Amino acid sequence: MTTNHIISELKTQLQKYYDQREATALVRIVVEEVLHYSQVDVLLRGDFEQDDVFVDHMRDIVKRLCGGEPIQYILGHTTFHGHEFKVTPATLIPRPETEQLVDMIVDEADGKADLNVLDIGTGSGCIAISLALALKWPSVEAVDISEDALKVAAENAKALKAKVKFTHTDILLATPRSESLDIVVSNPPYVCDSERDGMERNVLEHEPATALFVPDADPLLFYRAIAIYAEKALRPGGCIYFEINRRFGKETCQLLEQHGFEAAQVIADQFGNPRFVKAQKSDY
Repeated sequence: MTTNHIISELKTQLQKYYDQREATALVRIVVEEVLHYSQVDVLLRGDFEQDDVFVDHMRDIVKRLCGGEPIQYILGHTTFHGHEFKVTPATLIPRPETEQLVDMIVDEADGKADLNVLDIGTGSGCIAISLALALKWPSVEAVDISEDALKVAAENAKALKAKVKFTHTDILLATPRSESLDIVVSNPPYVCDSERDGMERNVLEHEPATALFVPDADPLLFYRAIAIYAEKALRPGGCIYFEINRRFGKETCQLLEQHGFEAAQVIADQFGNPRFVKAQKSDY
């Protein structure tokens, strides 16, 4: 089967479940992954006969995509902040919006060296590792309640030659060390149970629920625990950064102010959605 024929077949299959634009993008990813073809290669080699092994592999990937499995889990990796990260169903798939959180921290660090950083709920380790690689001689620690996620994060750190200390911790029960940190960052579970119906099927059926959902009765559960922890663990003047549920930006800022933080503010992502909150621990 030629390159053009298999591409046409894969698009036809995917368009039963995805719109045309997304189906085209997915086929491009599959072709690049299996054949290592760029778009230029596809144009130049459209009439090339492809080995049945490659064709079957691409068909298998598309079959799984049609079943709703995320492409990142099928391939076993994704790109975040310019680096390739291993991902598995034990970890959330890093989102492009979260890259902005890393950029914000790096920009506001303004070249300062030897910062002590803690990433809470690290998952694949994408935030912690990206900060370890981007900041100047930082000391980075990352915690998660999932041992399986921590194994993936440790593999990513090793592959990317990033120095990060990973610790198995339940932040709801953790005891903070006194004033030892400069930065606390977290993208904790924040999707309310009642919001499940509005979510994509591939997220609900494949990504870890414990990393996504919080009870409707207590949507700030993890933000409160982290704020209490950071209130003691951060040095005076230290900063806290959150990715948030856009419904609760104001409430998250108020929570931080109740725990000794000042200048709490909601920051929009590149799409204009309220996505992040940052605040600073009082100097006094």
